[in-house]
Amino acid sequence: MQYQANRPGAGALLGAAPLVQTTADGEPDLQTIARSHQRSSSYGITRSQRPDLEQLSRADLAQTLEASQSLSGHARPVMETLYDQIRNTHSMVILSDAEGTIIHTLGDRDFLAKADRVALGPGGRWSEQLRGTNAIGTALFEQKPTTVHAQQHYLDANRFLTCSAAPIFDHRGKVLGVLDVSGECGSFHKHTMALVRMSAQMIENHLLAGSFPDCITLHFHSRAEFVGTLVEGIVSFTPGGRFLAANRSAQFQLGLTLAVLQSHTFASLFGVPLSLLFEQHRKAAPSLLELCLHNGIRIHGRAELRLRDQHFQNAREAVIEAPELEVAAIASAAASSPASAPHHQPPAARGLANLPDLQALESGDARMSDIIGKLRRVIDRAIPVLITGETGTGKEWLAQAIHRASACSRRAQSRGMTAPFVAVNCSAIPENLIEAELFGYEDGAFTGARRKGAIGKIAQAQGGTLFLDEIGDMPLALQGRLLRVLQERTVTPLGSQRVIPVEFALVCATNQPLREMAARHAFREDLYYRINGLQVRLPALRERSDLDCLIERILQEEGGPQAPRFDAQALALLQASRWPGNLRQLSNLVRTALAMAEGEAAIGLQHLPDDFLEDAAASSPLASVDDEPPSPPLSMQDTEWAAIERALRTHDGNVSAAAKALGVSRNTLYRRFKSRGH
Repeated sequence: MQYQANRPGAGALLGAAPLVQTTADGEPDLQTIARSHQRSSSYGITRSQRPDLEQLSRADLAQTLEASQSLSGHARPVMETLYDQIRNTHSMVILSDAEGTIIHTLGDRDFLAKADRVALGPGGRWSEQLRGTNAIGTALFEQKPTTVHAQQHYLDANRFLTCSAAPIFDHRGKVLGVLDVSGECGSFHKHTMALVRMSAQMIENHLLAGSFPDCITLHFHSRAEFVGTLVEGIVSFTPGGRFLAANRSAQFQLGLTLAVLQSHTFASLFGVPLSLLFEQHRKAAPSLLELCLHNGIRIHGRAELRLRDQHFQNAREAVIEAPELEVAAIASAAASSPASAPHHQPPAARGLANLPDLQALESGDARMSDIIGKLRRVIDRAIPVLITGETGTGKEWLAQAIHRASACSRRAQSRGMTAPFVAVNCSAIPENLIEAELFGYEDGAFTGARRKGAIGKIAQAQGGTLFLDEIGDMPLALQGRLLRVLQERTVTPLGSQRVIPVEFALVCATNQPLREMAARHAFREDLYYRINGLQVRLPALRERSDLDCLIERILQEEGGPQAPRFDAQALALLQASRWPGNLRQLSNLVRTALAMAEGEAAIGLQHLPDDFLEDAAASSPLASVDDEPPSPPLSMQDTEWAAIERALRTHDGNVSAAAKALGVSRNTLYRRFKSRGH
């Protein structure tokens, strides 16, 4: 892990998942800082106030460390390697949990003494609500890598610092904590963020590897020499071949989000049966497999089987795959499939039935029915679709459904093939690489370009659908090139004179006001009108009338008909929530609640995540001792308080035991006591 890994062009050579944000050169993102300053002011923090230096008690810190044991165990070796890179620079490496509480540090002795003066040590709490703008708290809120330098800290007391932090995600996309390098502001170096981001990804890979005791894992990359390195894609499957998890590099190379990957199998993603991995694993010295992704890109892969002995034969017999006799033919087809024709998929790539279609997205909400009715009228008429809406409202799911309803997709399915659906997140690809990713390039087009060049995302979408997500974040310089492609229906790779004809359906998505951006010249007006054939706005979850139906669908999909259902109090709390994370938040919450309530008859308040209960209480007016008694039905805070009282009665007033039963911290209960006047 050296600085040279961040040199210009390296990302194109590596082909890894983009490790987003700050800016392309490692400088702080001023828009992120401005948003954080506004939030800090709204919290009632003043710049000149003395920071809250109160740290967790020894008992609470021990409880926090125990809860973060897995994260800390996987992070510590990486932190030591990272510290070796920054040693003697008046800096320190910091690990925090998802609440911004510091759980482990390494650093130069002279700087550690200064850090102690602002509680930058184990037990120190660095959420934005307590400390204002700071790298740890702001990275947690924004859920992206963040640099905060000197005067950009909100509190004057913290302005001697320069800090670079990156969130650490688990295999479900949930933030587990933050890795940070903090030092004296005079020691700021733009390469620090690159080291932090790579280290965070390394921790994520270690966490993924340790998450499943029985699984089959494929390590892959389009360049054989990068299999086994930090930038490889890692994707795990059950012994039967169903998708379990993927790291960010795998998601990027596959071009699919975690939500979409949940409905896939090994065969549907790689076009060959899982038994091929077992056969390969039997060899004394197995070589790298050559496979073909669902989008036509060739990759090299190495299988890792972490199965208990008694599971091995069962897995061989129960694997979800094509018949054994097809193995050789399918493998041969995958190896010889031209990258320029990604829509020619082998028969094994048919496991896509669980992906959404337009009919499946209808669940009784009038707004959604209206949107789907409009879309049915424009599909297959060469009319581009622009999907708008808040983050998490299901824009990519709708784009997938539009694709599956198209004639090209139906024709491909009738021939036992899959028309390509190529998704590009315009905000996730570094600005200096997005042109190569979109348009492709020839051999030697730039430093780090792979031999024989690479096909771009636009050409990969030939005969299918190109989905440009977060198009409002596309650099202005590239918007002109994209406009030309859409007008002329041809693409020219970087460093080439070849003109490649392309034909695809275009779907774009954004949560930004493109018309306003065009008015202030932050987005090309001509491109806006080119992509805005039919604009549909997905309603936020709080605006929809089908919440109960959506909850039931998720329960059915995740737990089946025998899964426990929400009791009346928990369901009332879900119905009253504002759902700032929309469908993504709802899906994660229901899956978590099912796991917490496993083996129980119903899902209650005690099975809901602590942060959801806190947000629900904060979003409603808190009852005070002077208020009139609430009228039925119970408010969210009273429903929550009833659950707390039951837990306390059950455990004879033992706060620690009650907190554990409810799945919250003792501090949360103490805050509830205070809010109730106890």
